[in-house]
Amino acid sequence: MDYIDRIKLLKSEKKITNDALSEMTGIPLGTLSKILAGISDSPKLSNIVAICDALGTSLEYIVNGVPENTNNFTLDRGEMRLIENYRALDTHGKELVTLVLDKEKERVARAPYQDHSVEVKEKSPKILPSITAPTQRISARELAQNRGLGKRPVALFDMPVSAGVGVFVDSPASDEIMIPDNERTREADFALRISGNSMEPKYRDGDVLLVANSDYVEVGELGIFILDGNGFFKIYGGDRLISMNTMYGDILLKDFENVSCVGRVIGKLKRK
Repeated sequence: MDYIDRIKLLKSEKKITNDALSEMTGIPLGTLSKILAGISDSPKLSNIVAICDALGTSLEYIVNGVPENTNNFTLDRGEMRLIENYRALDTHGKELVTLVLDKEKERVARAPYQDHSVEVKEKSPKILPSITAPTQRISARELAQNRGLGKRPVALFDMPVSAGVGVFVDSPASDEIMIPDNERTREADFALRISGNSMEPKYRDGDVLLVANSDYVEVGELGIFILDGNGFFKIYGGDRLISMNTMYGDILLKDFENVSCVGRVIGKLKRK
């Protein structure tokens, strides 16, 4: 196809007559007819540009046949390598790759947090119940006094969550503690004591974490996770849980049947 064929093809697809195209471009009908008939060997560039604008296409496509990138995508090296590999496949291979891509697109559409949050294969017992407010064990007088000092009560769970190799989750009892009531701590729904040294040097054995109820965390965030009934305090790494202590290896989520996130860690209480 030459540039005339491409113009005619787009005219036909868009059902635009020569008269209409003449009005849209401002090119006299006689001149336009000569261009499309190939009588004009050297049409003005301004006329070709006007035709491109009217047909909603690029000059590069009309002149050279290079399809316009209507998605305005910029491919990185990995994406270009995928395209090169795809073009090297036979028909069967291309059909198989297309099938996998379609299935993966459906999966991601059903799970909007799939790319950056823990995949929950099956709901396993949570390390903690959802908490909107702690059971009041502090007297009204003490509560009023603490509020005057800028503090508020939260539930503290006695069952430690592991910062090591994992702690089996049972039904932990809870107590109530007062924490500072400020912008930084206001997201906390409960407090949780950790055990182990895999999150050192920042988090040590016995530290009390402040946790917000959440069933997902972003990659790189700290969270409380349940893997096959064992509780962990780790960094979420997409397909794994990561320790700060380099003596501990990554925990691959694919090695577990039941994976869930039950909280996002927003900080820890200062040791007295």
